[in-house]
Amino acid sequence: MAQVLTQKYVVGADDFAAAGAASAAVKKTLKQLSFPVDFIRRTSIAMYEGEINMVIHGGGGIASVEIYEDCVKITLADTGPGIPDIEQAMQEGFSTATDSIRELGFGAGMGLPNIKKQSDEFEIISEIGKGTKLTITLNANS
Repeated sequence: MAQVLTQKYVVGADDFAAAGAASAAVKKTLKQLSFPVDFIRRTSIAMYEGEINMVIHGGGGIASVEIYEDCVKITLADTGPGIPDIEQAMQEGFSTATDSIRELGFGAGMGLPNIKKQSDEFEIISEIGKGTKLTITLNANS
């Protein structure tokens, strides 16, 4: 499993104008590297959902992407408030988004469940007052 390249993106807090830029860049790179279309779709969904969560809930953060010949590993780390109840946050439809965020079309409570659904490996670590770190691995051959 030779590494092809590593990319890092700064995701700004409440920066809805730039939200999705990192996932779009990763999608473009995967297309250029001729990864399978379904793999690119799954990766783009997982990356976008995580990126939006950092924009809305995490106070921004860093998205690190490691691209290998047969998989992608995404690490999304923020220094936001943390998730008090990860099990609850993983339930479809659960959201702590404000009304103003919902009015923008976000906050349906599908972000974390969608990330897990698209991923082959999914880990979430969160500490109150210190932030949240998601580690997502997607295999190109699954």
